[in-house]
Amino acid sequence: QSVFYIPTSKMLFLVGGMLIILTILSYKLYARSQIVEKHAIQKSANTETTVAPNDASCESIRDLEDLVGVSLIPSTLKKMKQENFKVFTDKETIERRKTIEQNCAHFPKFSKTLTDAGIEIPRKSTTVFQINIGLYCNQACSHCHVNSSPRRKEMMNKSVVERCLEIIKNSPTIETIDITGGAPELNREFRYLVKECSLLGLEIIDRCNLTVLLEPHQGDLIDFLVEHGVRVIASLPCYLEKNVSSQRGDQIFERSIKALQMLNEYGYGVDDRLQLDLVYNPTGLHLPPSQEGLHRDYTRVLKQEYNIVFNNLFCITNMPINRFGDHLISEGKLEEYMELLINSFNPMASKGIMCRSYVSVKWDGSIYDCDFNQQILLPEKPISVFDIDSTDDLLQRKIAVGIHCYGCTAGSGSSCQGSN
Repeated sequence: QSVFYIPTSKMLFLVGGMLIILTILSYKLYARSQIVEKHAIQKSANTETTVAPNDASCESIRDLEDLVGVSLIPSTLKKMKQENFKVFTDKETIERRKTIEQNCAHFPKFSKTLTDAGIEIPRKSTTVFQINIGLYCNQACSHCHVNSSPRRKEMMNKSVVERCLEIIKNSPTIETIDITGGAPELNREFRYLVKECSLLGLEIIDRCNLTVLLEPHQGDLIDFLVEHGVRVIASLPCYLEKNVSSQRGDQIFERSIKALQMLNEYGYGVDDRLQLDLVYNPTGLHLPPSQEGLHRDYTRVLKQEYNIVFNNLFCITNMPINRFGDHLISEGKLEEYMELLINSFNPMASKGIMCRSYVSVKWDGSIYDCDFNQQILLPEKPISVFDIDSTDDLLQRKIAVGIHCYGCTAGSGSSCQGSN
């Protein structure tokens, strides 16, 4: 008998077993192909419903899902290198401010314009405690008055945060904590600050650039914001991709759209408790248009094109300082822009300027009248959060003003909350 002989019964058993295994494998391969096909169809359908603005000059936005969890920082650093972005020291920041002041020396001083109009701007009790928690950001926008970027490593530490919390607790007139940056969410103390302020029952604002929501390790950020009822004020300088890209860089518009859709999914702009506001900045040498009219345009386009809803739109005038100031000087447009601001001076808007009821705290604890003054270091030797116990200690201090203040009083006025 051959050593290779296999009884017929065993042979039938082996053949049957192999057929069963082949049948199972075939089914699994078929099922897998169906899943892949279904995902591809769903992916295509999602892309069709979330992209393609009616602007023939714009390319179709890539699959928005592919942007989640992919950092914007490498492309931002590449852009900064190509455009020769520079990080300025405090000394250089002061020199840049003085250069603009010298170029504008023939214009009437802002303080004189107020006096001639019979307007006084005494400080009122602080209702908004604004904290610039750091300059680190995943973007580097051309209009940014903060000069933030991934190269900026300045961040508020725990001791300054704790001191701010002590002052807030000692200041009963404070209603709102306004947290800004940079991208404030990337600061290591951001969540601690939000949690502590939430326990105090105060309104908390996160000034969000939107793209940070798609950064790696930020997958639970919206959950955190929802948990603490944080109001999101998000920057979207236009509803057209081309305009946003020219001001903020490639990928910013599509990432912002995806982030807004994510916020809507979590209830922002839909649930009354979760407020979502947008911020518009002009992209050229002009004042913001009517806030009310532009709000209607934003509402219509974002809903029709991307199924996005939001609460309010704030129009903020670009200040002739830092990066935008440098741009005006390099283009020879500083005088033209200043003439626009000064000729549009509105005495009524002056009465509602934010510096009267705001306090702006820098990442190192220095105190300024507003975020614009903070970014140009006006005054050069400010007091610190370690010098006061309550914001009432600031009531007798004079508000510092400069040529840039015309930006807050031109036309309908401008502040961190939009038109005055």
